[in-house]
Amino acid sequence: MSDPYASRTPVHEQAFEGFGTVRVLPLDAEADAAVIHRWVSEDRAVFWGMNGLTEQQVAEIYAHMATLDTHHAHLVVRDGEPVALLQTYEPEADRVSECYEVRPGDIGVHLLLAPAGPGGGQPGWTARLVAVVAGYVLLGLGRRRVVVDPDVRNEKAVDRFLKLGFAPGPVVVLPEIDLPDVYLPEKKAQLAFLDREILFPG
Repeated sequence: MSDPYASRTPVHEQAFEGFGTVRVLPLDAEADAAVIHRWVSEDRAVFWGMNGLTEQQVAEIYAHMATLDTHHAHLVVRDGEPVALLQTYEPEADRVSECYEVRPGDIGVHLLLAPAGPGGGQPGWTARLVAVVAGYVLLGLGRRRVVVDPDVRNEKAVDRFLKLGFAPGPVVVLPEIDLPDVYLPEKKAQLAFLDREILFPG
């Protein structure tokens, strides 16, 4: 089977024996809209905040994000198969900065995993993907700490981050944002942090 993403240049690439090659590609708002729309429309993605949007609306949101210097979207692909949507952002340019003291070297991350395939979830699957993402943001981008802010009701995501080595921070309320280009409702979030030294000592 040919890789439909082979012609796209990754910002990060990592191979795992017995797992495959994982590549982090800059999101193409138009080309990737159908895949992303399918994921964000599922019930399990309700906390992503895009349930009920059309494919065109999803494309427009990511086309707008592509114009920003502070927020970036990526498609994570394993051996030619899309497996996750990764968004990175500068915390000081995000509403999360109103809820904690941003340190130099912090980077914010949102991660939406693709639905499990016909065979169901594979043991270690999420840990490997997070290792790739962490390698990209902490080593590739030279950051010191990852910040995540899952909805407190999303217990699965919160538990997953804590199992992967994130340290829990405070529960905070992210303020509503109502701008011409973006609307985000108020969100009660569990902050969690991962220092570079935890994964990459030395």
